[in-house]
Amino acid sequence: MRVVVASLAEKTNFLSLVPVAWALRAAGHEVRVASQPALGSVVRHTGLPFVPVGRDHGFWRHLTARSSFDGLRGGVPLFSAFGSGRGQRPWAEELEDYRQVVTWWWRMVNDPMLDDLVAFCREWRPDLVVWEPITFSGAIAAQACGAAHVRHPWGADVFGAVRARFLARMAEQPPAEREDPLAAWLGARAARHGVEYSETLVHGQATIEQVPASLRVDTPSHLDYLPVRYVPYNGRAVVPHWLRTPPERPRVGLCLGTSTAAWLGRFGVDVPMVLEGLADLDVEVVATLPAHEQAKLGAVPANTRLVEYVPLHALAPTCAAMITHGGTGTVLTGLAHGVPQLVSPRPTFDESLLASSVAGLGAARVLDPDRVTPGAVAAGVRALLDDPRHTRAAEALRQEMAAMPSPADLAHTLTDRR
Repeated sequence: MRVVVASLAEKTNFLSLVPVAWALRAAGHEVRVASQPALGSVVRHTGLPFVPVGRDHGFWRHLTARSSFDGLRGGVPLFSAFGSGRGQRPWAEELEDYRQVVTWWWRMVNDPMLDDLVAFCREWRPDLVVWEPITFSGAIAAQACGAAHVRHPWGADVFGAVRARFLARMAEQPPAEREDPLAAWLGARAARHGVEYSETLVHGQATIEQVPASLRVDTPSHLDYLPVRYVPYNGRAVVPHWLRTPPERPRVGLCLGTSTAAWLGRFGVDVPMVLEGLADLDVEVVATLPAHEQAKLGAVPANTRLVEYVPLHALAPTCAAMITHGGTGTVLTGLAHGVPQLVSPRPTFDESLLASSVAGLGAARVLDPDRVTPGAVAAGVRALLDDPRHTRAAEALRQEMAAMPSPADLAHTLTDRR
């Protein structure tokens, strides 16, 4: 079977697809990763074949150039509101948010690669296209060449939930006020390649879901979900010698993500304040920070080890607790090893939703990033270490995740579906 893995050029988005891509390749299938040229070095480091398509998108460059840009502190329209549990807003506001997301995000990242991706798929004739959740061009390309296609969100299917809510709200409006920006844009692009619009272009023929059932969000019952165990993958890595030695004191990992911080030039929390809060605890702190961020810190507490990069899937098993920003990959990596977390979620996408869901199960405590103080950090970490209920809850989630089908199992499922 020939398989195309389609992703826009965003490292974090793509890395979540790698375990499934390798499982398909290990099962004997031909796999090609198709993305914009900027992702080339990342893909090559995974050992997967890379096919550059189209041109690079300018999403982040455009976003940071906008006069109203505030560093995403208000969150991504629609999604941050959904994740925070805010009540229903006026239809005009929700519609405008949808226009913004389609125009300034989804269209901007897909249009530069769509035509070339369709051309490649028509030339190579894949049997299956696995596409990252906002790479709608993958769905169009699949249907343009007659391939099956499945969507692969990086976490809980917030996209499906938000879409369902939007369609329900739209149906409540007078006919003259029913506008669907996603269908209008996607339908026009699909028609250009002889593909008729349907919601399959939004949801795929099936959806791969790598979060355990206890962390799922409500989505339409007609969507077909294919569960798969979350396998942490952070790119090529060398395990340092110090990480092979068991820590003498409880180890606390400070892991604040890389993607948004790299683009925006800052983290969502005050790192010196976090380190100050941990200074008097009888713990070993491992703070994973880029060199330029370390240079801003000056002197750090004696119990802190600064590292520029360490594979999170190797660090997490040695930790008694972690402090995280709420990113799906970071949180799930910690949970895959049964590590309770103090989460200070950025209000950008679904971080707040994930943090509250994990905290609701007892495996995390949530700290508002606008209320981070040394005392609050110390109290949160101390609670994680001193109250065994947090560790037991994290271990329960680890077991639930471990019981899910492996990527190898999913590879067979996808083959059988075809």
